[in-house]
Amino acid sequence: MLSRVVPMAGVTAHKISKRITFFASDVGAGTPAASYSPGQPKPLLLLLPWLGSRPQAIAKYCEIYFRTGFDVLVVESEVSQFLWPRWGLEYGGRLLELLESEGFSQRPLLVHAFSIGGYTFSQVLVHVAKDTQRYQSLTNRIRGHIYDSLVMGSLEHMATGLGKTMFPRLEGLVRTAGLMYFRVFKHQTVDYFDSSISIFWNTPLMAPALFFFSENDAMCDYKSLEKMVEFWKKRGLLVESKKWKESVHAGHLRTHPQEYLSTLENFVLSLNMVPLKAKM
Repeated sequence: MLSRVVPMAGVTAHKISKRITFFASDVGAGTPAASYSPGQPKPLLLLLPWLGSRPQAIAKYCEIYFRTGFDVLVVESEVSQFLWPRWGLEYGGRLLELLESEGFSQRPLLVHAFSIGGYTFSQVLVHVAKDTQRYQSLTNRIRGHIYDSLVMGSLEHMATGLGKTMFPRLEGLVRTAGLMYFRVFKHQTVDYFDSSISIFWNTPLMAPALFFFSENDAMCDYKSLEKMVEFWKKRGLLVESKKWKESVHAGHLRTHPQEYLSTLENFVLSLNMVPLKAKM
């Protein structure tokens, strides 16, 4: 559980719910409304980890952003929200309400989503797309969005991801059972997925984006991802990507640390959310 994460010195953890934790990187401030500088709210990172992520792994990413000058809101996902998308949609709605609540409503936002965390964030976008005018202030506050190891492609990719993350020793069995489940409950699952994918391709966000992915990722059809990147660029979005021939799903930082950090640092600094002297 994330509650086992021990933040670095000078960071205070605030448990908002079972799966949501806010980390304030100013000792003594301790509230979401803490100011980054006079008259300027401190930037907030929305971190959406992969399924089954270990607290120590999440802490590494949090510390990167703490050093850069962000507070961090960690929002974990559950497999049930993916298997029964209505629950995922409800969760996305609650997250949207939280981001618009008094403590967070004025903060510039950066999104960093891993694997299934990208799906969770897509559920936020489903709500936003239904009333873009109502949520315009929120979309304006999102200065950038980063996607690491996005699960993308066919139902087979989704079922494969389910097996690899939940029951790796029974991966083949879980993949077969997952495909059967998706087909039996098509209207409750696949139709929701298709709608979310369409909204993600036609994202209401116009902020710069960054993708990390690899060609050997069984959970991501990298060619489909590259097509979406080109589609976003044609829509006028500034999109950067870092692709590796071989890497590890949601483990690019561990596998390619220097390239990952360099790409991430250059992207974040280009958003002008933190002082130029900030280093990752």
